[in-house]
Amino acid sequence: MDNQYVQGLHALLEQSTANDTVQLKAATAQLNQEYYKNPLCITALATIIASSPNQAIRQLAAVEMRKRVVQNKGDLWLKAAPAAREEIKARLPEIVLAESNKLVRHSTARVIAAIASHELAVNNWDSLLPFLTNNCVSPNAAHREVASFVIFTSLQLFDNWPINSQYELFGNLLRDPESLEVRITAVKCLGLVAQLLDEGDKADVKAFQPLIPGMVQVVGQCIEAGNEPGARALFDVLETLLILEIPILGTYIPQLAEFLLTCGGNRNYDPELRVLSLNALSWTVQYKKSKIQSQNLAPALLEGLMPITTEEEPEDIDDDAPSRSALRLIDGLATNLPPAQVYPALRVLIQRYFSSPEPSSRRGAMLALGVVVEGCSEFMTPLMGEVWPVIETGLRDSDASVRKASCVAVTCLCEWLEDECASKHDVLVPTIMQLVNDPAAQRSACTALDALLEILGDKIEQYLHLIMERLSGLLSSAPISVKSVVVGAIGSAAHASQEKFLPYFQPTMEQFTQFLVLTGEGEEQDLRGIAMDAVGSFSEAVGAAVFRPYFADMMAQAFAGIEMGSARLSECSFLFFGVMAKVFGDEFAPYLPTVVSSLIASLQQPEHGDDFLGAEADLANVFASGDSPDTAIPVDGQQIDVEDINVDIDKMLEVNSNVCVEKEIAADTIGAIVAHTRSHFLPYVEQCTVELLSQLSHYYEGIRKSATDSLLEILRVFYELSGGQEWTPGAVVETPLDPRVAQLVNHVLPQLMDMVESEDNKRVVATVCTGLAETMNKIGPAFVQGKVEEMAKIALDILDQKSLCQQDPDQDENEEAPEDNAEYDSVLISAAGDLAAGLATVLGKDFSGAFPTFYASISKYYKKNRSLSDRSSAIGTLAEIIAGMKGAITPFSETLLELFYRALSDPDPEVQTNACFAAGLLIEHSETDLSAQYLHLLSALRPIFNIPQDAPAPRLNARDNAVGAVARLIKRNVAALPLDQVLPVFFEAMPLKNDYLENRPAFGAIFLLFNTQPQVLGAYLERLLQIFAFVLDPSGPDMVGDEIRAQLISLIGVLNASNPAQIQAAGLSPFVPGA
Repeated sequence: MDNQYVQGLHALLEQSTANDTVQLKAATAQLNQEYYKNPLCITALATIIASSPNQAIRQLAAVEMRKRVVQNKGDLWLKAAPAAREEIKARLPEIVLAESNKLVRHSTARVIAAIASHELAVNNWDSLLPFLTNNCVSPNAAHREVASFVIFTSLQLFDNWPINSQYELFGNLLRDPESLEVRITAVKCLGLVAQLLDEGDKADVKAFQPLIPGMVQVVGQCIEAGNEPGARALFDVLETLLILEIPILGTYIPQLAEFLLTCGGNRNYDPELRVLSLNALSWTVQYKKSKIQSQNLAPALLEGLMPITTEEEPEDIDDDAPSRSALRLIDGLATNLPPAQVYPALRVLIQRYFSSPEPSSRRGAMLALGVVVEGCSEFMTPLMGEVWPVIETGLRDSDASVRKASCVAVTCLCEWLEDECASKHDVLVPTIMQLVNDPAAQRSACTALDALLEILGDKIEQYLHLIMERLSGLLSSAPISVKSVVVGAIGSAAHASQEKFLPYFQPTMEQFTQFLVLTGEGEEQDLRGIAMDAVGSFSEAVGAAVFRPYFADMMAQAFAGIEMGSARLSECSFLFFGVMAKVFGDEFAPYLPTVVSSLIASLQQPEHGDDFLGAEADLANVFASGDSPDTAIPVDGQQIDVEDINVDIDKMLEVNSNVCVEKEIAADTIGAIVAHTRSHFLPYVEQCTVELLSQLSHYYEGIRKSATDSLLEILRVFYELSGGQEWTPGAVVETPLDPRVAQLVNHVLPQLMDMVESEDNKRVVATVCTGLAETMNKIGPAFVQGKVEEMAKIALDILDQKSLCQQDPDQDENEEAPEDNAEYDSVLISAAGDLAAGLATVLGKDFSGAFPTFYASISKYYKKNRSLSDRSSAIGTLAEIIAGMKGAITPFSETLLELFYRALSDPDPEVQTNACFAAGLLIEHSETDLSAQYLHLLSALRPIFNIPQDAPAPRLNARDNAVGAVARLIKRNVAALPLDQVLPVFFEAMPLKNDYLENRPAFGAIFLLFNTQPQVLGAYLERLLQIFAFVLDPSGPDMVGDEIRAQLISLIGVLNASNPAQIQAAGLSPFVPGA
C-alpha cells in the first residue's frame, strides 16, 4: 500500500473534521474526486482504522469504508485487488478486537458486516463465522461484545445469515455472566432473526421459542439497571415480535403480559421505563388478543392496572405517565376484547376503589369508568341504573380531583351513550353548571357540558338562557385554556338548539371576533380553531339567510388560519369549509378554486416540520449507507453511532401525527364539499380523485378511511349529475352507465378493491364495506359488473372471520373464531352484512345462487350468546336481502321464518324491531302461501304491542315495526286474519311515533280495507280520523310522504261526502279536496 496515498487520505479526513465550512467542503470535494472512486481507498481506509492515533479519524474512516463497501452493490469493493480484499478480511477482525473505543468498534463492526454481506453470499469468508462463534464465548467481555455486535450488524444487512445453527449461541449470549451489553445485543439479534422466519419454518420457530423467557429476562435487567436506551431498544424488539405474522410468542403471552404489568406497576422503576412496559402490554393486548381472550387474562390485568390509575397525573395533557398508560390499556382491553370479559371485572374494581377514603382511588375509579365505555357501551346500557349514582356522587365529591375525573367520565359517556345521558339531563345539566363555577374543576366541567349539550337536542330549550348567560360571562373572565372549552360548549349549544339560538347569535359573534384573529401559538391557536368550529355550528343553527353577512369575512379568517402553518388551524378551516358548503350550496362555488387548492396542498405536504428536516436526514443517513436513498450515510467528521443520535423522536412523531390528522380532515372535507356543491365541483373531480387514490396506501388508517369515503361520494354525485336512470336489478346490466361515469368507476373501484385485500385495519374495512353498499344501491348493477365475486368474497371472509384484518397469527388454523366478540368487531360484521345486502339489492333474483352460503354465514350470528349488535345485525341483514331478492326468496321461506320466530321473542327490542320488519317482508315477497303461519305470527307479534305509551324509544320502535308486519299480513291475505281481533290492536298502536317508514305498509293496509271491506272499519272510523289528523299536521314532520299523503287526502274527500261532521270534528276539513 502506497504510504503517501494513505497519508494524503488521512490528512483530508482530518480536514473534513474541522469546524471551518470552507475547509470541510474542499476536503469533501477532493475526497470524492481523488479517492472515493478508486478501489485503493478501501485498503487505505482499513489501514487508517488500524493505525491512526486519532480516535475521531479512525471512526470516520470506518464510516467511510462501510459506505464504499456497500455503494453500488459493492462495485468498488469487488474492484479492489483480491489479495487486498483477503488481507482486509484477515486483519479487520483483529483490528476490531484491539480497538479500545466503543464508537470505533461499532463502526468497524459495521464494516465487517458490510463486507460479509458480499463475501458470505458467495461462500468466500470461511473464517468469519468461527471467529465470531469463538469470540462470543471468549473470557474477555469486550470480545464478546464485539462479536455479538458484528452478528447483529450482519443480520441487519444479510438475509441469508446461517441462523439455524446459532440458536444455542444466542441462548448463551442471553445468559452472559457479566456484560449487559452482550445480553442486550443478543435480544436485538433475535429480533432480527424473527423477522427472517416464515410461517413454514416450523423447526426454526420451535427452536426460537425457548429463548423468549431469556429475552424477557434481559428486558427486566435493563429496567432494573435503569438502562433506558437498552430498554427502549428491547421494547422495540418485543413489539416487533408481537406484530409478526408468525406465532413466535404463542404460549408465552400470559407470562409476557404478567411481566410487563409487573414492570409497569413497580413504582421504584423510572416512570419512563414503566410507560414503555405498559405500552408494550398495550401492543400485546392489541396484537395477541386471541390469547388474551382465550386465557381470560383481562380480570388479572385490570386488577394490576387499577392501582396505577390512582397515581398522580402530570398537569400537561401531552405529557405521558404510568397512570395515563394504564387508562389507555383499560381502553384497549375494552375495545379489543368481549365486554363480558372486561366490564364485569372492572365494575367490581370500580365499586371497590370508589368506596375508598383515598381521593386518588376514587379518581382512578371514575377515570376507568370513563375510558371503558368506548368498548362496552352496548354491554353497559342495561346496567346504567347502577352507574348513574356513582357518577352523581363523583360530581359532588369533596375532592376536586374526583370531581374533575367525574366530569371526564360524563364526557366519555355522552360520546358513547347519547340516549342514556340525554335522559339524565335534569340531573346532569344543573350539577355540571354548578361545577362550571368551581375554579378547581371548571375546565373539565366545561368539557363535560360541551359533550352533554351536543346530544341534548330539543331538551336544551329549558336550559338555554341560563347556559348562555353563564358561558358568555366566562368568555371575558376565564383563563384562556377554559375559554377554549367554553367556546366549544357554546358551539354545542347552538348545534342542539338550532333556530332557538337565534337571539344569542349576534352578541356571541361579537364576543368571538377577538378569538378569530388570534395569532399566537399553543393555547391561542387552540382557541382560534375552536372558535372557528363553533362559528360553523352557528351557521347551521341560524341558517344561510342570517349568517350571510358574516360568510365572506369568516371564509377570509379560515384562509388566514391555513396560512399560519398550524395543522390544527388547517383542520378547523377545512371543517369550516365543509359546513359552509352545506349551508350555502351554490353560493360556495366561487371559493372552490382556493379551497380545493388548499385541500390538495394539505394532502401533498410532507409529514414533518422544517425544524426536523436536518434531524430526519441524519436518521435516514444513519440507518442507511451509500449514494442512493437506501445507501447514504453522513460524510462529515462527527462521531455518529445509531444508538447515540440525539434526535427528539417524540417531537418528530407529534408533528407527524398532527399533519396526518390534518390530511385526514382534508380528505374527508373533499367528500363533504362534493356532496353540497355538486356540478360546481366537476372541474376538480379528476384532480381530487387522483390525489385521494394516492392516499389509499397511506400508513395512517384515518387517511385511508377518509379517502375511501370521499372517493365513493365523488362516484355517487358524479353518477347523479350524469342523469343516472332507474336501473333494473340483475347480473346482466340492462342500464349501462354514462361512459364518463364508467371511466371514473373503473379508475377508482379496482384500487379500492386492491386496498381491501391488504388492509389490516377493521375500521377502514368497515368503511369500505358500507361505502360500497351505499354506492351500489345508488348506481346499481353496473357498479359491480365484473366485481361481484370479489365483493362477495370480501363480505363472506369478514362474516366467517377470515379477512386479513381479523387474523391473529397465534390462533390455530383449525381453531374456530370465538363467538364472543369485541363491540368494534361487531361493527365490522354489520358492515359486511350491509355489503351482502347491497349485492342482493343490485342482483335481485340473481342473488339466489349465493343466498344459501350467505345465509349460513349470517344466521350463525343469531345465537343467544351473541351480542346485541350481532343478533340485531344478522336479522336486519336478512331483512334487507329479502327486500332485494323479492320473490326469489321463496325457496328459503320456511327456513327464514323459523329463524324470525326466534328473533321475535328476543329480549331486546332492537332485535324485535328487525325481526318484525324481516317477517313482514318475507310475507310480502314470498310466493309461498304462508297463510297457515299467520296465527302463529300474530301470537309472536302480540307481546310487542303490549307496552305503555311512555315506554322507551326502542320498544316504541319495535311496536311500529310490528304494525308494519301486521299491515303486510293484511295486504297479502286479509281473509286469513281474524280482523275483529287484529284491528283493535292494530289501530291502537297508531299513529306511529318512531319509525315513519312503516307508515307506508300501515296506510297501504288501511287503503286496502277501505277499498275492499269498508264495513269492517266503521267501528274504528273516529280513531282512524285521529290518526289521519296526526300524520297530516303541517306543524309536525313529514311522516307519510307525498304518495300516501295524496291517497289519504283523496280518501278524506270520499269520507267527507258521507260524514262531513266527523271530518270537521277531527279537524280534517282543510284537507278536503277543493276546500
